[in-house]
Amino acid sequence: MCTAVVSFEPSSPVPVLLVGVRDEFVARSWEPPDRYWDDRPGLVGGRDLRAGGTWLAVDPDARRVATVLNGRGRMAPPDGRATRGGLPLRMAADGKLGELDLPAFDPFYLVCAETDRVRLWTWNGETLVERSLTPGLHMIVNSGLEGEGRLEGQTEDAYMEARLAHFRPRFAAAPRPVPGEGPVAEAWGAWFALVAGDGVARTDRRALLPLLDLGDGRVWGTTSVSLTALSARGVRYDFSAVPGDAASWNRVL
Repeated sequence: MCTAVVSFEPSSPVPVLLVGVRDEFVARSWEPPDRYWDDRPGLVGGRDLRAGGTWLAVDPDARRVATVLNGRGRMAPPDGRATRGGLPLRMAADGKLGELDLPAFDPFYLVCAETDRVRLWTWNGETLVERSLTPGLHMIVNSGLEGEGRLEGQTEDAYMEARLAHFRPRFAAAPRPVPGEGPVAEAWGAWFALVAGDGVARTDRRALLPLLDLGDGRVWGTTSVSLTALSARGVRYDFSAVPGDAASWNRVL
């Protein structure tokens, strides 16, 4: 149940803000953001150690950020399945998908933001749809942009709907940050309390930073939060590996 929050305001000194919330099994191994890819030395991102790739990649020179979320639809055949973690790397580096063997990928939502545009690709296992996001605030969850693909009666969708209902109006009502060079809490202003969870328990179905015990030793929840801001001056990238802990944030770029 990953979440991306995007604010696109072309007239702002900081036109693009992107909140990336990564939800996974907490036992899954990963490394914090760095420059890991020899074939793409300009990219910065966290590295997934099971499948490779990343969930969010930044190219500071191009002032571009890309992130991927799991989607809905027909899954790829197990034999020859490609990792979705390569998609943010490709998009952040090149600004385009290029040639892909799409049927080898499980469904996904892929966001690519630059200072003058934000694009979203949706792959459901059969059809790839590209759209440009209009100026304003957008939330993307595993049921799609603003939960447009929600299914009635699905427990996961009920959680995502509750999350959207609680957090979207709060992000929209909060003064939009214009991150500069200050500490993370100062830079992100009213959004900082929201990305810390807004006081909602992590077991609550509204939670932006969920933590759910699924039994048999399996715990699913938010494992990291990324904040990125794109402007003509460059990229600001803040990262927390301890969701909800205000002291855990580090500035990456």
